[in-house]
Amino acid sequence: MRRRELYDAASGGGGPRLLPWASPEGKPCYLSSDGRGYLSTLADRIETVQLSMGQELLEYARDATAPGAKALSASEYRWLACRLAEALADALRVADSRGQRIPDQEEAAEGA
Repeated sequence: MRRRELYDAASGGGGPRLLPWASPEGKPCYLSSDGRGYLSTLADRIETVQLSMGQELLEYARDATAPGAKALSASEYRWLACRLAEALADALRVADSRGQRIPDQEEAAEGA
């Protein structure tokens, strides 16, 4: 499939979309739409921000742990580990959400 077809297939009504945020109780939030509304656009933008922040954090962690880098304090390493765990959780949620929206190969073949 071409990029646009993959996007259309991923964003179009294949079931509820896992959103990149959780409820106040920590439960996953879902959106049922055609993938083109305000909340879908907001979710896309938040996913982009989350992945960008994760990339920046990864670069910081690589610099901080490179040979010859200034050693951080225990609390700074703890902070870094917590932020990396949060970034990983965000990235896994984005991957899960996007993966759920990609049609199965059999469904794609039937629709073609």
